[in-house]
Amino acid sequence: MRVAVVKAAHDDEAGVWYVQSSDVEGLRVEGDTFEAFCRNVAVAVADLLEGEVAAGEIGIGSRRGESRT
Repeated sequence: MRVAVVKAAHDDEAGVWYVQSSDVEGLRVEGDTFEAFCRNVAVAVADLLEGEVAAGEIGIGSRRGESRT
């Protein structure tokens, strides 16, 4: 099983969560809420890693830190 690391950040002015950094090449998504962001990440990662993962094998775990930048 592959583990992908995605660091999310919140843009207070735009009011969205976005990918600040990731080890998945080409991953560029955002979401209005953190939950929407996580769903968007799962869909995009499945597309970007097509052939490496089967549909439905994407799980999202999160560690939300205290600072939101």
